[in-house]
Amino acid sequence: MAPMALPTTFTLENLINTWQKVDYTNKLLNSFYISLASALLALALSLFNAFALGIGRLPGKTFFLIFFTIAITLPNEALIYPLYYMFKEIGLYDTRLSVILILATLNSAFGTYLLASVFTAFPRELTDAALIDGANKLQLLWRVVVPISMPALSVLFVFFFIWTWNEFFLPLIFLVSNSNQTVPLAMAMARGERGVVITTQSAAALLGVVPCILFFFLFQRTLTRSITAGAIK
Repeated sequence: MAPMALPTTFTLENLINTWQKVDYTNKLLNSFYISLASALLALALSLFNAFALGIGRLPGKTFFLIFFTIAITLPNEALIYPLYYMFKEIGLYDTRLSVILILATLNSAFGTYLLASVFTAFPRELTDAALIDGANKLQLLWRVVVPISMPALSVLFVFFFIWTWNEFFLPLIFLVSNSNQTVPLAMAMARGERGVVITTQSAAALLGVVPCILFFFLFQRTLTRSITAGAIK
């Protein structure tokens, strides 16, 4: 059959073979676990940091915002050397926790910068009224700030999850064991270990992108509502 010819039959054989060869079930679970844990941790870090900077009016706010802005611009390649030796020393190298901690920290820099901008414009009347009613800082955060800021938090969670899911470089360095590797690494393994086999590469690419598509459709309504709410505000 010519390379550009249309298919004459429908078969799932290539998908099944690729799934089995790269142990895709394990890679899928690893990616989901790492992405979910990293997204939740990054969101929590961003929320607390931005609350201190935006609502709490922390002294030196400008300095901290500049710090987080610089952290956003740093490429991952510039951080690999110190991170590699640090996680080697503390015994977390080649564990999923290492990737979760690194990606959550890196993503929280962007989340802090974004949420701090949102919280700076947060209505002071609401926070002052809650404090007058006897709410402490933690109650102010969870009962007033978080419900009103849920659209921004939802968008950040989706972004963090997808960014972590698609991350290739950091898992490549920190997850050397086959049992800890993620979906992007499985796609690379399908291309590298089995030569240039177009059908295997295509099957691996399809298996890698389908979870992101499903995740997007599941959270499409959340994204739409969040963007609409931001536009109305």
